[in-house]
Amino acid sequence: MQLISKDFRKLNPMRKLILISFLFVFVNCSDSKRVQVHQGYALGTSYSIQYGLIDTSYDEVQQGVDSLFTVINTSMSTYVPTSDISKINKGDTSIAVDSHFKTVFAKATSVWKTTDGFFDPTVGAWVNAYGFGPEKPLNTLTDENKAYLSKITGWNTIELTELGFVKKQYAETYLDFNALAKGYTVDVIGDYLSRLGAVNFLVEIGGEIVAHGVSPKTAAPWRIAIDDPNQQEERDLIQVLTLKDEAIATSGNYRKSRIDSVTGERYVHSINPLTGNAVKSNVLSASVRAANCMTADAYATALMVLPFEKSKALIERLPQIEAYWVTSFNDSIQEHFSTGWKQ
Repeated sequence: MQLISKDFRKLNPMRKLILISFLFVFVNCSDSKRVQVHQGYALGTSYSIQYGLIDTSYDEVQQGVDSLFTVINTSMSTYVPTSDISKINKGDTSIAVDSHFKTVFAKATSVWKTTDGFFDPTVGAWVNAYGFGPEKPLNTLTDENKAYLSKITGWNTIELTELGFVKKQYAETYLDFNALAKGYTVDVIGDYLSRLGAVNFLVEIGGEIVAHGVSPKTAAPWRIAIDDPNQQEERDLIQVLTLKDEAIATSGNYRKSRIDSVTGERYVHSINPLTGNAVKSNVLSASVRAANCMTADAYATALMVLPFEKSKALIERLPQIEAYWVTSFNDSIQEHFSTGWKQ
């Protein structure tokens, strides 16, 4: 485990935001003769797709990408009232889910087990009840509120049958795959490009990234800069990473942190899904590198919930997964790297 400590008080405002905002900017600029670039808005965020020239036309690739977004939204978007997951959350037991849903469900189950229940896609009811937000105090929950929420929360209360039907022990349990569905979509689009013959490509959705091969422009591994989104005139970077045949995802946002009125310490609130308690966490951001983006996305979320020491030990035990944390201790920002993280 490597550690870099920074005195928080000595960082200028833009540098502070860099540590957590993690707006990924591609260093490889597009070259229409070598690279095709698709950009747009989907899944509630922006996306960018780059790949070396292939036989399939630009318009046909875009149609395929749009179709994939539609299919995944129809399956798992909690923002689409008519999606399968929305219907299931409303108590509809007649929905036979598709292969996308099944794949994400299986990964959620795997990460839930590996993290001893700290990763739990049913915890959203607690988050909504507390009214999380950077500018307002958390709602005070009564014992009755807590008892009800505890009853309807828990990944172990949900089952996916062989025929693809979701069985919930409690009809009110709310299922939300936002913690890994975006990463999964990155992987799906990457697989789509591979089937079309693309060897060198990069897919990014809202900062979650998968990179294969090399940049068609430079013939070197894809380079990704972690950039400050609030920069004014000068570009300010914290790291430049190289990615080849792997994925990266980040969870956390510095702008949602709070200052303790008594101690002056900076922290974010996190929900312990095992107890339902809102706890203060010194982990302001977590980034994960993995073989696929769904795995990276899920564990990046889990590392924001797990106690810090437990999360470090977990990553060191997991093969082919590396992590980078930004924490706040004793009024200073610290950067922590797992043993195999490539700086």
